[in-house]
Amino acid sequence: MKLLVGLGNPGPEYAETRHNVGFAVLERLAASHGIALDAFRFDGVFGQGAISRHPVSLLLPQTFMNRSGGPTAAAVRGLGVDPETEVMIVYDDLDLPFGRLRIRAVGGAGGHRGLGNIQEILETEELARLRFGIGRPPADRDTVEYVLSGFGADESARLEDLLERAANALASYVEHGVVEAANRFNRDAEAD
Repeated sequence: MKLLVGLGNPGPEYAETRHNVGFAVLERLAASHGIALDAFRFDGVFGQGAISRHPVSLLLPQTFMNRSGGPTAAAVRGLGVDPETEVMIVYDDLDLPFGRLRIRAVGGAGGHRGLGNIQEILETEELARLRFGIGRPPADRDTVEYVLSGFGADESARLEDLLERAANALASYVEHGVVEAANRFNRDAEAD
């Protein structure tokens, strides 16, 4: 069993923001594989299904980004999964250009408070993660306002294809593991 956790903020006012791209990737994965996100468990929107016969659980914590650790830890305990080998966290990353994906098996939070809260509560940095680049704001724009705003017109035109690519990266992780998924998806989309 793999547990995939998409990070974001609850509520319609955040639904289309850069900070909620973790939710968007999991929603795309669920739609692509017929997994219903129709339950509320572990203080989050939850669904279970399979990807190429591999069982998966999907969780979108509903506690706001900076408190994602509680629902994630509850799901880890409730599902009996090993956080260091069976969990993947999906979230936005300011330090990557828009749409760039980076999969890693271990590492610090890099300033991301959602991942940092999960690492603190689970007491490990050995958590696989898929970072989805949202790029940096212009120098004259506030970072918080930027991440909580919607995508620009140019970004929106590319977003659907990029979300599909990120969902495919998660499916690759479920089927083949973090190393193979990283080898395939840690490059520009144009290289595919």
